[in-house]
Amino acid sequence: MKKALMYTLLFWAFQLVAGFVVDVLWRLLVKSPDEVTTKMIVTMVVFSVVTIICFLAGRWAEVSLRWLGTRPWVVLAWSVVASLGAIVPSLWLQEQMPKLPDLMAEEFGMMMSDYWSYLAIGLLAPVAEEIVFRGAVLKSLLQWQRERPWMAIAVSALLFAVAHLNPAQMPHAFLIGLLLGWMYWRTGSIVPGIAYHWCNNSVAYIIYRAYPDPDIQLIDIFKGSQQHMLMALGFSLLILLPALYQLHLWMKRAE
Repeated sequence: MKKALMYTLLFWAFQLVAGFVVDVLWRLLVKSPDEVTTKMIVTMVVFSVVTIICFLAGRWAEVSLRWLGTRPWVVLAWSVVASLGAIVPSLWLQEQMPKLPDLMAEEFGMMMSDYWSYLAIGLLAPVAEEIVFRGAVLKSLLQWQRERPWMAIAVSALLFAVAHLNPAQMPHAFLIGLLLGWMYWRTGSIVPGIAYHWCNNSVAYIIYRAYPDPDIQLIDIFKGSQQHMLMALGFSLLILLPALYQLHLWMKRAE
């Protein structure tokens, strides 16, 4: 448990240090107060790259290509399908909950207005977060709770949610953390989680680019039609549930 907390604190520390270093260098080299969006993207890219390098170099996360040697293309495909099927149910469920404060709505909106933000949000963030929260945090928790893996998965999902530091994102992050934790437990690899996480973030990026209003509701996307929204919810569940079942059948560890 202590290692899991230490890895989470390191994740936050790298974020703070990256922000401080980029800010100092930006003032010295760029000296352009109008480039706030670019600076935020650069900060996130630097943070993700530093996190990946430090966790791999420090051997805090075990990353091996052995699982890929099993040619798990079916698992990777179903991971992407499951991610697509979870988007609408997750948004719908979040709207049924009390509205939580969105502390990063303005910054998130500014970043999403720039196409380069996909490099940070869609590509680097899934890799960095899977290395930290599944490859390091969950791995250590599974060693701590060998007889109760679901407790380890739940704690890692909670830490993953809290690490976002934004109440509005925490319910969605917690649910995804449970699913990603289950995938890591079954396979011993972060690769399926990266595939799921990449698809989730990519769809979120596309949706935000198409509907930039942060207060938009799911029903607004379906032009106010409750029937169409419920049909989309049902159709998504018909994608998600079979995908989870197929993952249950196909996921296995490398010998």
